Amino acid sequence: MKKQMKADLMLLLITVFWGASYMLTKLGLGNLQPFNLTALRFIIAFVLSAVVFHKQVFSADKKTIKYSLILGMLLVGMFISMTYGLQYTTASNAGFLISLSVVLIPIISYLFLKQNIEKRIILSICLVVIGIALLTLDTQFRINVGDLLCILCALFCAVHVVVLGIYTKEVDSVALGILQLGFAGFFCIIISVLTENMKFPDTPISWLSVLMLSIFCTAVGYIVQSTAQQYTTAIHTGLILSLEPVFSAILSNIFLNETLAPRGYAGAFLMLISVLNAELDLKSVFQRKAKERSMLP
Repeated sequence: MKKQMKADLMLLLITVFWGASYMLTKLGLGNLQPFNLTALRFIIAFVLSAVVFHKQVFSADKKTIKYSLILGMLLVGMFISMTYGLQYTTASNAGFLISLSVVLIPIISYLFLKQNIEKRIILSICLVVIGIALLTLDTQFRINVGDLLCILCALFCAVHVVVLGIYTKEVDSVALGILQLGFAGFFCIIISVLTENMKFPDTPISWLSVLMLSIFCTAVGYIVQSTAQQYTTAIHTGLILSLEPVFSAILSNIFLNETLAPRGYAGAFLMLISVLNAELDLKSVFQRKAKERSMLP
């Protein structure tokens, strides 16, 4: 129990980091272009992770490298759509929209892995659709390009989780997780050199955002998650990580003075409820509690 509590606290910590990543990316974009920022984030994270787990990285076989290449491309799609999306929408919106991946994962699993979708997941999907409409549509029922890119990011994230779940059953998960960061950084460097004016940050706030994104949100985040999940359940993990958009909204309000319209808060609340419903089987919890009470003298 103590190990699980420690693991849950570790996951809660990285959830705060990942909630802050939207705000940090927004700050980084003030001085760096999207591919440039993403390249620095992944390369620094890869180097730090590879130093810590150098034995696993250097002993990786061809299958691990191949799978890492595929995952790296998915990561590029995920983080670039998020980074570009943040140029046109708020960090608060991005946090809630990207959390859609929690609901998209069972849909993708059903379509490609033939895994059944539970009734509560269907309810979550319905709540999500309403939540997206309230959060993103303006008074003329239009959705801006930034919100669309964040929804695309959620799709990339969901595919990445499903594919990663398949690959980790076949190869070393630590080496796989680290090498994907290296490939993602390599791809972004190439694209940045070809399409942008790639450079290092030249302001203190830019350096701070890049280092925070690289060290805490990427390197520490991936290592801690893989370690913590050895001692806690998938339901606990999903429930804790579903708080990411909440931390994103709180931190964006504190540091960026971002606020949502009243209907936006309603949409965000529905999306949060949908994510919690998707991850926590409330019916089973209530049934277990009722059974426990019936067994009391």
